[in-house]
This record gives sequence, structure tokens and C-alpha cells, in this order.
Amino acid sequence: MKKLVAALGIIVALSSCTATERGTAIGAGSGAIIGGVVSNSWGGAAIGAVAGGVVGNLIGRSQERKGYCIYRDRNGRRYEARC
Repeated sequence: MKKLVAALGIIVALSSCTATERGTAIGAGSGAIIGGVVSNSWGGAAIGAVAGGVVGNLIGRSQERKGYCIYRDRNGRRYEARC
């Protein structure tokens, strides 16, 4: 029962986040679990959390602006526009 309440609390907390925040949280949690299991140490879990958080952030950031692409003008400046 305690696990169910904890899982529901996490789901409710993540439901109000943006795609970037959600991706970061899910990536960090998954990375910590995988890093801890593989290395069987707290250090491995910490490294996995950082790596997972970075990757999750990048994936989440790419989902926020669907339908937009990044272009460069002839001067090399980047800008976003519809694909």
C-alpha cells in the first residue's frame, strides 16, 4: 500500500511539469536505478542519475517545440521556424 501511495504521489507531482522537467526527472530516476544495479554502489547510482538527467533533459527539450526546426541564416545565426 505504501508503494502505491508513493507511486501516485510521484505521478501527481510530474503531471504539472513541462516536458523538459518530466524528461529530466524520469531520466535521472532511471539512470540512478540502472547505475546502482550495474555498479552495486552509491557512486554508480549518482553517476547514472547525472547522465540520465542530462539525456532526459535533451529528450524533453526536443519534445516541447514539436513542428519547429532550427535553421541557420547566411551569417551563421540560428533561428527557429516551422518545419
